[in-house]
Amino acid sequence: MKKPEEIARAKQVMIEIHLKGRGITNPAVLSAMESVPREKFVEKSFMGQAYDDNPLPIGNGQTISQPYIVALMTQELDPKKTDRVLEVGTGSGYQAAVLSKIVDRVYTIEIVKPLAEASSALLKRLGYDNVTVQGGDGYAGWKEHAPFDKIIVTAAAGRVPKPLEEQLAEGGLIIMPVGGSHIQDLLLGEKRDGVVSYRTVAGVRFVPMTGRIQEQ
Repeated sequence: MKKPEEIARAKQVMIEIHLKGRGITNPAVLSAMESVPREKFVEKSFMGQAYDDNPLPIGNGQTISQPYIVALMTQELDPKKTDRVLEVGTGSGYQAAVLSKIVDRVYTIEIVKPLAEASSALLKRLGYDNVTVQGGDGYAGWKEHAPFDKIIVTAAAGRVPKPLEEQLAEGGLIIMPVGGSHIQDLLLGEKRDGVVSYRTVAGVRFVPMTGRIQEQ
């Protein structure tokens, strides 16, 4: 277990080397990444590695993404203070916490029930009051709160679920890893005139999206 001063130093290395050093320049994103205590969102046995630029296991076969990927996906979404954001794949709640420091409201869905319950409790305990967690299959999005200015999917699939495109607001952005089980393209889509057009941001590796998407 690292001491508080060691955690603080590790966080600064993350900010300066892993984020700024790799092209993360959005001040709001950097501020959010510095503000959110990543060590609270990993298993206790991995707290000492919380600010290393690696994904870490969070139980139930899921992982917390490496800090750079969290920052990259957030930066590519160009988050605004007025945005309502949908996240599919809450995990431990870290990505939602980062977004919550920048945007107006985050709605996040987690298909693994124990993770949904744990992340909801943790986010509330840490004071992220503008985040709402729901347990369930994110394939269908969250129609009740649509349309969303931004949508972020933190699990990979062979295609972007159609309901998510439909729930994206006109002019909105969606980011999601799309591809096979071993490596995917991180795609950023923008909705114009009702059509979402995509470009590739980077090559990534995410755990697969489960639920209804696997039936398609």
